[in-house]
Amino acid sequence: MSAWKSAGITYLQYANICARAVRNSLKTDLRAAAQIRNQNNLKVSKWENGVQQEQKFVQPPKTA
Repeated sequence: MSAWKSAGITYLQYANICARAVRNSLKTDLRAAAQIRNQNNLKVSKWENGVQQEQKFVQPPKTA
């Protein structure tokens, strides 16, 4: 049995834990760049009459 299964977590949770451990082990300058790549941005837009309207961020991204 896989270690993550025997620990009672999903593979996605296991992968997130591994990624967090790798990011935390990086040197400070590389860690900052990795944290920026870790951000998720979500945009939404309305469609009217088959035409996409302006896209808007659900939560505006943070700039470094």
